[in-house]
Amino acid sequence: MKSTHKIGLLILVTSLLVLSGAGLIWFPRSGVGTPTDAPVFPAGPFKIQVILEPEKPRIGNNRIIFVIRDRDKRPVTDAAIQALAKMSAMGAMPAMPIPIEMASVKPGVYQGRFELPMAGAWPLTVTIASDVKGQARLTFAMSTDRKGVSLTSATPGDNAPQRDAQTATTSLQPATFTVDAYRRQLIGVTTGKVTVRSLIKTIHSAAQIAYDQTRLTDISLKFDGWIGRLDADYVGKPVTKGQALFTVYSPELVSTQDEYLDSLRRTGALHAPIAAAAHRRLTLWGIAPVQIRALKRRGQASEYVPILSPVTGTVIEKNIVSGTAFKASSTLLRIADLSVVWVDGQIYEFELPWVKVGMKAEVVLEDAPDSPLPGKIIFIEPIVENKTRTARVRVVVANPDGVLRQGRYARLNLKIDLGERLVVPEQAVIYAGEKRIVFVDLGEGRLLPKKIRTGLRNDDFIEVLDGLVAGDEIVTSGNFLIASESKLKSGLEQW
Repeated sequence: MKSTHKIGLLILVTSLLVLSGAGLIWFPRSGVGTPTDAPVFPAGPFKIQVILEPEKPRIGNNRIIFVIRDRDKRPVTDAAIQALAKMSAMGAMPAMPIPIEMASVKPGVYQGRFELPMAGAWPLTVTIASDVKGQARLTFAMSTDRKGVSLTSATPGDNAPQRDAQTATTSLQPATFTVDAYRRQLIGVTTGKVTVRSLIKTIHSAAQIAYDQTRLTDISLKFDGWIGRLDADYVGKPVTKGQALFTVYSPELVSTQDEYLDSLRRTGALHAPIAAAAHRRLTLWGIAPVQIRALKRRGQASEYVPILSPVTGTVIEKNIVSGTAFKASSTLLRIADLSVVWVDGQIYEFELPWVKVGMKAEVVLEDAPDSPLPGKIIFIEPIVENKTRTARVRVVVANPDGVLRQGRYARLNLKIDLGERLVVPEQAVIYAGEKRIVFVDLGEGRLLPKKIRTGLRNDDFIEVLDGLVAGDEIVTSGNFLIASESKLKSGLEQW
């Protein structure tokens, strides 16, 4: 009889070990919290315990266990669990979601495995649905630098949260309150859904229009002389390519013309090189080929030779008048091609990471705010100015009509596409010190103040990094009066 009893016991132990190895029965490892000592988190119709193996999550494989009971502490056997650990976006690095597939291992106990690719904070969002009991959603703070998880929000339940025996801390749930339809109408409450949308951030900068320095031309001559007739006689005068700017008298220029004509009149191999040398000298001195051909036809040197404009543009600098004596290499005129201009703006250093060469830009004039001019960034100054903490950004803009005048002030708009983000309207967020609060509409007049973690923003929307999911219904206007209501009704210490 004793032998039969021993054999039966051995078979039972062996079966349990096999079932445990197959993942059908759960035995917590030593050192890991058990259902009796792990914190209990009430949420909706459930009481939940969360256990991590190892207790401090690590890079690589981890195990998570949920123990789910109803309000009467009976195991919930039909729970469907969706769990997601998600590291928020940081700079150019996108957010990294890690879905966790959960499976039931015994009545009321569910486990799953997940692999973390890097150290840091991995907020955990859990949704629990039961056809019999109902559903609830919880969010936990989870990080590779601390043990366990801590509750950040949960669907409200009827029972107060229980105290953690080990850490002597309480996981508080935000308190709900009710604002009836009549009072909502008086306050002017509107609601909307949390959405995922393309977030466009616009950087604004005061700017000033400048000449395109690659389109400036200086008029200077390679010989000494005197100015005769001056056609480009004032700053701002438009000139076209090939137009006479002024005439010059130079004994050296007259002598070279005579030398060229005399060589052409003489025949023989001796004089051909002399004619070629004189022709080349006239060309190097800026005498146009059409002028040299006219000299050849005329057969007589000109005392005053016209100097033609090499470009089309506007005279922006004039250093001569009729009769001015000049030396070789002196700058006589400066001509700017104003069909294209530069617009220089100042960008703060914290905005510089978003700005790239080649990025599109808009230039807005004060008298035409609804007609922005398109441009493109061609230069970002590599130095940040010490006092203003800004760097110059240069945009090139077409100016066919000449409306962009040098020195004129403008506004520079740089639109940055931040990609798809989970966002809420700017006016939906209340700033309470360092905390950010929104009000979640739970239906039937019930509102839940919810702490959120925010990220990037533009003029209209704020990115939500943690605390909400797409589809949540939130209050979008009347928030400050709602905040007063909530504090009066529930004395929200959670704020």
